[in-house]
Amino acid sequence: MAKEIGRISHFFDKASVAVVELSKGLKVGDKVQIKGTTTDFSQKIDSMQVEHEKIEKAKKGQSIGLKVKERVRPNDRVFLAEE
Repeated sequence: MAKEIGRISHFFDKASVAVVELSKGLKVGDKVQIKGTTTDFSQKIDSMQVEHEKIEKAKKGQSIGLKVKERVRPNDRVFLAEE
């Protein structure tokens, strides 16, 4: 079973960037699954940002910007995908 690590709080359509409120840590290279009422896809994290600065690791409690390959919606849940 995948662990929930956060929720989507915002989605920037033009840039295809999701803002994720993290409840657990996350790092570049991790694979995440994003699930919601009409959302369900997995992707590997290639890059993350905090306030427009690229970061390799994010800690619990941070809000991060994440480039996503599909549209997401506020309150979609983000899981750490099992390898």
